[in-house]
Amino acid sequence: MTLLAYEFHAEHAEDAENSSAAAVAVPRVLRVLRVRRPLDGRSQRYAMRELDDVTGAIIDASMRIHRDLGPGLLESVYESVLARALTRRGFHVARQQGIGFVWDGELFEEGFRADLIVDQRVIVELKSVERITRVHAKQLLTYLRLSGLRIGLLLNFGAETMKDGLHRIVNDLPASASPRLRVNQPSVSP
Repeated sequence: MTLLAYEFHAEHAEDAENSSAAAVAVPRVLRVLRVRRPLDGRSQRYAMRELDDVTGAIIDASMRIHRDLGPGLLESVYESVLARALTRRGFHVARQQGIGFVWDGELFEEGFRADLIVDQRVIVELKSVERITRVHAKQLLTYLRLSGLRIGLLLNFGAETMKDGLHRIVNDLPASASPRLRVNQPSVSP
């Protein structure tokens, strides 16, 4: 198993507690430790994909799954089906990936578990609830900050339509080169 670890200092935690966004604020990352396997030929293809292409494929697959299966199933069912659909499209998908961090000199090996991590670049947090609340978005943003990743998708399969259940959360990511995600848009012929 791959363990991602991050180190924080306790004195920054007090600043986060005093801010109005304490639920989202986390101490500054001082050192990032990543333990990854060497890239083989297949992994190099994953690394070269554009973030918009990866997120677009995730959204496309989740919209299809939601359309075909509908709302109301358990979150774990949607997780399994989405992971398989993305793997079939050639993406590397890690399910229930444990992410650890070091805080105040102590290692927390299982700081949290990401539902899906796609191509080691996008965290996908799945829900199957009637309505997404602000705490769900804050949770994903905290996951992004702790992991050092820049983009996450919050997908609610309990919504009436996937369009209503889709939220893209970014962590210090520059604006996308494309003005909108390229999902369910008509293809432009040359």
